[in-house]
Amino acid sequence: MINLYLAAEEGATEHNPIIPIWQEIVVGSVAFAVLCFVLIKFVFPQMEKTFQARVEAIEGGIKRAEAAQAEANELLEQYRTQLAEARTEAARIRDEARADAEGIRQDVLGKAREESDRIIAAGNEQLATQRESILRELRSEVGTLAVDLAGKIVGETLADEARTRGTVERFIADLDTAGTTGGRR
Repeated sequence: MINLYLAAEEGATEHNPIIPIWQEIVVGSVAFAVLCFVLIKFVFPQMEKTFQARVEAIEGGIKRAEAAQAEANELLEQYRTQLAEARTEAARIRDEARADAEGIRQDVLGKAREESDRIIAAGNEQLATQRESILRELRSEVGTLAVDLAGKIVGETLADEARTRGTVERFIADLDTAGTTGGRR
């Protein structure tokens, strides 16, 4: 085999290394064409599908993220609005509660004043009744004492009821007159 190779080389003219052999160009061109055909027919469409799927996934993810962000912003605004409304409602309820408390306070104070006035009036009425009762008892006792005293001074008994009553009434009238003039006659 080596001999054949040497013989082929001797019979051929010497080949220039810069210029390629035409058979190699044909074989290389056919192989390149087959490779390009396989790449264009099978590999590039798969790569394009994969690339397109990734682009759609990324764009879809971005769109979903933008939609989620928009929804989150909308919900945030709704929550802020609801929070502001809740604060307003709480302030209104607080003001109503204060007004109700003030009304209840005024009612309780009014009822307490009425009850106090009623108790004072009942006490005054009871005092007046007791005073009258005490005055009647004192008058009858003073009258009896006055009759006894007058009987001892005069030296006779004043047994007659009309005389006793008249004497008692005169004595009490004299006492009332003396009390109104300051005890001076």
